[in-house]
Formats: sequence, C-alpha cells, structure tokens
Amino acid sequence: MYTDLESADLKALKTRLDDEYANIKARGLALNMARGKPAADQLDLSMPLLTTVTGIDDCFSEDGTDCRNYGVLDGIPEAKRLMAAMLDDKPENVIVGGASSLTLMYNAVSRYVAHGALGSTPWGKLDNVKWLCPVPGYDRHFLVTESFGFELIPVPMNEDGPDMDFVEQAVANDASVKGIWCVPKYSNPAGTTYSDEVVDRLAGMKCAAEDFRIFWDNAYCVHHLFDEAENQDQLKDIAQACAAAGNPNRYLKFASTSKITFPGAGISAIAASGENIAEIKILISPAVIGYDKMNQLRHVKFLKDADGIAKHMSKHAAIIHPKFELVQKKLAAGLAEVDGCNWTNPRGGYFISFDAPRGCAKRIVELAKAAGVTMTGAGSTWPCKNDPYDTNIRIAPTLPPLEELSVALDVFVCCVKLAAVEKLLEGKE
Repeated sequence: MYTDLESADLKALKTRLDDEYANIKARGLALNMARGKPAADQLDLSMPLLTTVTGIDDCFSEDGTDCRNYGVLDGIPEAKRLMAAMLDDKPENVIVGGASSLTLMYNAVSRYVAHGALGSTPWGKLDNVKWLCPVPGYDRHFLVTESFGFELIPVPMNEDGPDMDFVEQAVANDASVKGIWCVPKYSNPAGTTYSDEVVDRLAGMKCAAEDFRIFWDNAYCVHHLFDEAENQDQLKDIAQACAAAGNPNRYLKFASTSKITFPGAGISAIAASGENIAEIKILISPAVIGYDKMNQLRHVKFLKDADGIAKHMSKHAAIIHPKFELVQKKLAAGLAEVDGCNWTNPRGGYFISFDAPRGCAKRIVELAKAAGVTMTGAGSTWPCKNDPYDTNIRIAPTLPPLEELSVALDVFVCCVKLAAVEKLLEGKE
C-alpha cells in the first residue's frame, strides 16, 4: 500500500507517475465524464418516437382532445396514466409538465416562497428557511435552493439512504427546516436506494414545520442495469407511507423521460396528494394554459405503458451496463494499492460515487482536465460546492463510447495515484 512506502520509494513512484502522466498529456485527449448524458446510441433508441404522429388523425387524444390546440392544464389522460405508472401513483394525482422535472421542482419551491403551502406563511416572508441536503447529492438540486437564499444543511448518506437520526433531530424542533431533497432510487451520485425503514421514518417523523415537504425526485425509478427483478432495487412508495403516517401532504414526487427518450425534449410529471395537486393547479393556471400535448401524445404512442417503458429501458441497460462493469474493473485493478479510495457499485442509475483520499479530489479533477478528461467538478456533490473533506468525485460513465471510456478511466486512475502520492509526500516534508 502507498501508505507503507518510505519517502524515497514514494519519490521514485512519483517520478514514474509523472512520466506516465506526461505521456498521457502528450496524446491530446478530449474525453468527457462530467454530466450524466445518454450516449448517442441510447438516443438512437428513441428515434421512432419522432414518427408516431405524422398526420391529422394522429393528433387527437383518447378523449377527443385536439392536441395541437390550447388547453388541458394537467395533461392528456393517457399521458397522466403513463407518468403515473412511473411515479407509482394514481393518474388523478399527476400533472404532466414540460421537458424538465427540474423546472417543476424549481417552480414548486418558488410557489412555496411566494404563496406558502396549503395556507401556511409564505416562505419568502420568513427570516430564514433551511433545507436538508443528503450528501453526496445532485448539484442542480442544491442550486435550486441556493438560488432562493435557503440555508443548506448537509445530511450524511448511509448505505440505505440519508442518516435518519440526523434528519429527525434536524426537523423535530426547528420550524425553519422546510424540506429535504431526495433521489430515493439509484441516487445521484451514489446509486443508493432508500430502505423501507428510511421511507417510513421520513413519512412519519415529527416535524416542527407543518409545511415540511419531501421533494421526492425519482429520476432513476426505471433505470435498472439488470433485467431480472431479483437484481433490481425496490423502493417503497412515499405516498402510501405518508398517508399511513397521517401526513398525506408531506411529499411531492417528480420524474421525467429525460434519460428515457431525449433529454430536453421529453415529458415530466409531478405527483402529490389531492390537496397539493388542487393547490398546484390553481397557482400554475396564470402561467400555464397547457403543456406540450403533442409531445405527450408522441411519448404515449412510443412508450405505450409500464411494460413498454420496461422493454425500452432494457435496451438502455444493454448499452450502459458494460460501461458500469468497466468502471468497476478499472478502479479495482488500478487502485488496489491506493489507501483511502472507495466507490459505489450500484444496480441502476447513471453514476458512480468515488471517494478519493482526503484532500485529493480537487487535485485529481484538475489533473484529469489538464490531461484531456473532463469530470464533474470536485465539491459539486455538496451544497455550495463545498466538500469539507475534498474527497468526493462523481463518475458519469454513460456518454463516452466504451473504448473512450476505457481510456478516460486509465487517465483517471493515473491522476488518482499521482494526487495520492503528492499528498503523502506533503505529509512527510
């Protein structure tokens, strides 16, 4: 192990790694493992969607609505059913939105800031609003609540979800704690799926704030890497758990087809209790006459139903599963002697969470970028991009072709080794 080496041996190792790194830089690479984007061959899977509506007769929903025209605030019936299947909810509790579920989340926070929740004081009139942020987590979530000036509280993540002892203590006596971000299945970036116990505790915990809200971003609910049910993570429904606990209005569920069909050109949805949905409809009506019904129609004609989604996602899995396997192979083979390296091995989702030796993450990302491999910025998985341990790096393996991913991982491994040796030598000076 590197930590067992004497200074002279570490210096010799650094010389070898410096040479290896210089050779990599000389190749002039331009590779990307930064964002969780589908690869081109994944996008190709959904090309038939564009030809599902070709004539006038194709433009009508099952209830006779002309989808070319205005109206239908909450979505056409068949699109509500499709998204309800993804969200594990009833169609009447679903509003189908535009292309981005993140926009739905931003708008939901904005409504609470401006109007409050079911009659509560608008959050914008409060002196302070706090929000719980499981870490490592999704940088765009953090940006939403940062943009409203909320105080963001990092919550440690365990193998079965957020540390519920921490969460329960945070919400019990502080009414300024208004919500929590959750990616409950194949989480971004760790790939964690919340246990039944975590779901039940979130649903039933005592909150000083009666308007506390769980933002349940189930972005990866159908993004399995395996076709067999026994190899897929299962998630308890937050709606049922909240209802059983006597807190039926505590949650808002979100999902989209962004990584199912076309990012930026899919459909999104929110599911919530009847009271929440009724309030949302009233508050969005000044801004929305109706979302893109033609796109809703195209998606229904293409994906059809839950079985159709599952068959389509199986094709995605066939493309990305080998990439996840390659990451595990490369990291295990390349970093066996580097102390302090840990990474997740999820059964679905789009990311792998990598923990470098403390104090090395920024240096690793810096080295990788200089060598032609772009990664998600170190610190991005923490609120305000402030990882106090400088350890966590999000690996996004989906975009590059397998051959390019292999090269990018070799570069990454070299950068981890070099940064680790540099840090050890600093400690010996």
